[in-house]
Amino acid sequence: MSTPRLPALRPPGASPAIPGAPACRTPANLPDGPKHPDVPPALTRSGASALDEEIAGLREIRLSAPYTPKDPRGLLRMVFLLPFGHAFSLMCNGPMALYDLINRSPHIPAVAERALQYACLTRDGNRLRTPGGAPYRTIESPRPVREADIVGLSMINAGDLHSVLRLLDLAQIPRRSRDRILGIHPLVIGGNQGLADPEPLADYLDVVAIGEAEHSLAELIGITHQAMTVRHPDGAPPSRADLLSDLARIPGLYVPALYDPHFAPGGGVQTLRPHNAQVPATVHAQYLGAGDLDDAHFVYPITDGTAAGMHPVIGCRHTCSFCNLGVPPFRQAPLPLLLAYIDRLEELQVPTVILSAPTFTQYRHRQQLLERLRAYAQRAAAAGRTVTTIIGSVRADEISADYLDAVTELGEFGHLFTELHLSQARGVITIAPEWAAPDLVALYGKTQTTERIHRALELCRANGNINTVMLYFIIGAPGERRADRLAIADYALDVRQRLGAADTNVIIKLHQFMPKPGTPTQRLAMTDPDTVHAYGNQIRDRVRALVGEADFAAHHRVEQFATSRMHLEAVCSRGDRRIGHVLEDLYDADADLTQVTKDQLVEALARHSLDYDRHLRHMDDPVLPWHVLNHVNRTAEQQLATALATRESAR
Repeated sequence: MSTPRLPALRPPGASPAIPGAPACRTPANLPDGPKHPDVPPALTRSGASALDEEIAGLREIRLSAPYTPKDPRGLLRMVFLLPFGHAFSLMCNGPMALYDLINRSPHIPAVAERALQYACLTRDGNRLRTPGGAPYRTIESPRPVREADIVGLSMINAGDLHSVLRLLDLAQIPRRSRDRILGIHPLVIGGNQGLADPEPLADYLDVVAIGEAEHSLAELIGITHQAMTVRHPDGAPPSRADLLSDLARIPGLYVPALYDPHFAPGGGVQTLRPHNAQVPATVHAQYLGAGDLDDAHFVYPITDGTAAGMHPVIGCRHTCSFCNLGVPPFRQAPLPLLLAYIDRLEELQVPTVILSAPTFTQYRHRQQLLERLRAYAQRAAAAGRTVTTIIGSVRADEISADYLDAVTELGEFGHLFTELHLSQARGVITIAPEWAAPDLVALYGKTQTTERIHRALELCRANGNINTVMLYFIIGAPGERRADRLAIADYALDVRQRLGAADTNVIIKLHQFMPKPGTPTQRLAMTDPDTVHAYGNQIRDRVRALVGEADFAAHHRVEQFATSRMHLEAVCSRGDRRIGHVLEDLYDADADLTQVTKDQLVEALARHSLDYDRHLRHMDDPVLPWHVLNHVNRTAEQQLATALATRESAR
């Protein structure tokens, strides 16, 4: 019997997966590589596959110094699978920062590549297909993704976990961790906020990186490289079990296969214990100081020429109990890095600059940054070009007159979700009261008072260049009463009146309360999404009744998420390992997981002896499904739940 091959250990003289990363990659820069002999490509008239032609036509401009070429001999190959098209994939800061780090670091024995949801892919039920059955490949190399040593998957939202199944199928990688063979199949690594509860994908991911992975991933690559290059005396491949045990000891890495759950009836776990004493009983998220983060953690490393962006701050100074943005420590990007980046964007005439941050107003150098952007926008305008600045989010109580002046002097500016632009909008600013009742705001730990919001609105009115306010509210939360929800309509009217101008617009964005693992609200009950959607309709109807149909149509909008997405997120955000099997059943049955109904979900859960309503309940279980990662103070959870229940019961 022949020894299984190790596909990523390239022979001397093989072409590198990253050929030094030129400043602008054109089709001529694409590295040559072996074609897979078993899959006939879909040929175009030029003889290239449609997938190859699409990749060759992608425009990519490096925004930082070129990578130092690595000797490809013996290096591992890591592929980041991104479930987005090309333009949006470049904005995926987490995987793009790690991609840049691997290729920029001589001491990391790997090259990193990217595979996307290319435009030429076609749908076959829930599966994606390449044209003509051509191998699913990366941007950087024609070699099939399935020949990678490591595959990385970034999950932004728990409601999108099913995309893992689609991507693994597309890459022809076995879905279940237990079915993969080291040396033949890649390790599959997951990360990001969508895996705050990693248990639904515990049988599908080999490793989950918790927190920031700059250090843990580099160590994982080093240990995996050693395991893959040091062969046993008999020539056998390395032991997968031994490798996973070694990886489990790296701080910040969770290896689900090394923990045994004892399931509770209907959903949840009674225990979740490590296999042996060598496996850590708990895993702590890893966060790094600003000086330890690669530049690409703060600035997008590649642009397609249409947009680029930066993260001036990471984390938030505030620790609201319902939000996980305050869990990582607050860090700020070095100002010289951001200023030089803007200069580079001006040199390349990139027309859209995105400032993505939980709270941009917390950046201590915001005035200098906005001044540099204003100068770029003015020079572009003088040359007949328009530069647009998109600001992700601000806190109303951190807005100042100087800040508003600096923002409005940018020329074209708006909110990150600019698809919500209304006619005649001069500028969009976002304010997140979260609840209309001040005492409910305080109970959930938010320090943004009504008085501070009123002050912010006065500043917007005095500035004269803000005519659209987007208000974020949470509905369906414990402690909430009917009057609190209807008061959102009155709140929106008050905001419009305070802004004063006749063309002022108010957008109400309603979000269902979703307890987030790792926060003091993680055990709280959820309201059925169908009920929450009805709440949203009541708020919309009240706004319409208060202002009249014509005024509502011209100046108001109420937005809320579809219930199908919320039903799925509810079970995926706090379910156990059986939820992954439910997703797999729905996926294989070709149920549209972007539009799954509650009835479909309830039926699929029942086949695995799971109860939908159990996932919505207050979770007073001693052990939560994400027990290995849970470090929230139990007393704080109980105190919050008691205070909210007391308020809700008071009529």
